[in-house]
Amino acid sequence: MSIAMSEMSEIVIFETSMGVIEIEMDRENAPITVENFVKYASNGFFDGTVFHRVIPGFVVQGGGHLPDCTQKQTRAPIKLEADNGLRNYRGTISMARTNDPNSATSQFFLNLVDNGNLNRSPGNDGYAVFGKITTGMDVVDRIASVRTGGRGMNRDWPIEDITIKRAYVKN
Repeated sequence: MSIAMSEMSEIVIFETSMGVIEIEMDRENAPITVENFVKYASNGFFDGTVFHRVIPGFVVQGGGHLPDCTQKQTRAPIKLEADNGLRNYRGTISMARTNDPNSATSQFFLNLVDNGNLNRSPGNDGYAVFGKITTGMDVVDRIASVRTGGRGMNRDWPIEDITIKRAYVKN
């Protein structure tokens, strides 16, 4: 029994306005990133945020903006873990960041397709994959099909808000 318990994975649940998404964390290969993400999910940070970037055939991004375009205050950035053997395949979750490789805070993206160009390679720092969607890829695909436009300084923002109503770590 103790073996099964030690092999249990952490699952983060997103209850969104379009359905439920369950994401299995990969703490073994991305310990810093998972710890960061789980803290945000556990303390209610994602609750009320929206998916603010939806690009069909690429990614759905969220984790930091409120419906009025306000970006939430985050903790300090984390170290990039893109060299962890995980790849940006369809159904994986990765950390969004700026041009600074070590700038990821709370924003994440869900890969809609295999995005090999986002993997670490010579001359490309890459984006850290830290988990995979286990339930709700159909929800992610529905999010990817909504109409988008501009809002504030953002392009590809859904015309109708898609909200993360609640995020938490499944017990």
